[in-house]
Amino acid sequence: MPKLKTHKGAQGRFHITSSGKIMRAKCGKSHLRRKKPARVKRLYGDMLPIHSADIARVKKILPYGIK
Repeated sequence: MPKLKTHKGAQGRFHITSSGKIMRAKCGKSHLRRKKPARVKRLYGDMLPIHSADIARVKKILPYGIK
């Protein structure tokens, strides 16, 4: 069986925790951010778990990142 290639764009966008959860960042972090409230800007720093409908697709493009 040949080695599988990791999708390099997905490698930078997703983070896998030690428990195996796949985390993502929020979109819209940089553009037009000055006018947003401080509470909203703080939320952009958090990582969120991906939706359950996307788990299989992300696992396929990150074959070695999933436990």
